[in-house]
Amino acid sequence: MQQYKSKGIFETFFDNRSSLIIQYTNGDISKKEFLEYNFNFVQKMNVKPFSKIDSFEKGMYNYQYYNVLAKYYTMLARDIRRSREHNKYYIYYKNMGKEFYHKKDKAILQLLKYLEFKNVEAYFIKVESKSLQDKLYEIVLLDYKEAIFHSKSYWLLKILREEGVFIEGKKRSLIEDYVNERY
Repeated sequence: MQQYKSKGIFETFFDNRSSLIIQYTNGDISKKEFLEYNFNFVQKMNVKPFSKIDSFEKGMYNYQYYNVLAKYYTMLARDIRRSREHNKYYIYYKNMGKEFYHKKDKAILQLLKYLEFKNVEAYFIKVESKSLQDKLYEIVLLDYKEAIFHSKSYWLLKILREEGVFIEGKKRSLIEDYVNERY
């Protein structure tokens, strides 16, 4: 953490995130590479999630932290499953992915509560994956750049509806290419 003091933890983190988004958007890296680079960067930063969310930056960091770990361990589980070896590792990584996805959804809720659900829009998105049809929804923080979240959580969906920020029907994802690319 000491090495980030000159630039700042959040500035370093968000600069790296934006750089990877640009590289992915330009086709310089694949979705799998995007996920691997994000995972490696989070590990290198060695900054654990924040227990109290009292800023957008802390909430966004927590979401990204858990999202990166969830996607990475899910990707490892898929790779092991495809190789048809080491079934116990497949189960282990799959369960880790599920645990981090749950923590990611809790991080979204913490951030939304901090923002008092203001200028938030959520909706189901059109996806190519049959397993994600009518399950995956997008949450957009309208006042922030690159603040787009995704979830399949029913309990979070219920809260979004209760708070009046969920729009019924399906829309095209703001990051459709990324959402629909397999890894």
